Amino acid sequence: MNSSTNNIFLIGLMGAGKSTVGKVLAKKLGRRFLDADHVIEERCGVKIPVIFEMEGEEGFRKREAQAIQDITAEHEIVLATGGGAILLAGNRQALSERGTVIYLHANPNELWHRTKGGEGRPLLRNGDPKKILENLYAIRDPLYREIADHVIETGKPSVNQLVNTLIMQLELSA
Repeated sequence: MNSSTNNIFLIGLMGAGKSTVGKVLAKKLGRRFLDADHVIEERCGVKIPVIFEMEGEEGFRKREAQAIQDITAEHEIVLATGGGAILLAGNRQALSERGTVIYLHANPNELWHRTKGGEGRPLLRNGDPKKILENLYAIRDPLYREIADHVIETGKPSVNQLVNTLIMQLELSA
């Protein structure tokens, strides 16, 4: 763990549970929880799908990169990143250098079941959501693993079990 910041960054595809797990983890550790997507929405005054609609994915990724740079400079936080934050090398570098990175892993089929409905998930709107998730997984899984200090399977355990497993892993690696 990067001791200068004691930050914990949760990465993974949409539906992996980053925000849900992050909130519980932050509470148990007595830290502030931040969701990168919410920070971007607050800064822009509109929801993520509107940003995608107005600026496209490239415009959104620029905003996301600035948010990641700003947020990762903070101390003793738990951050849930957006699923695509790892696409830019600068984001991967900031995350890996400024805290402990935890990859919440789930297979594409599990993610598809969790994200059915797709509200607020612009990338799932154009085409077959299951196929899109499979394609995103194929591209992003190696990038998540590249910077992950820990990989946690999110399939069966409850949120509290996941958080307890995470805390144990963090303590063991400290």
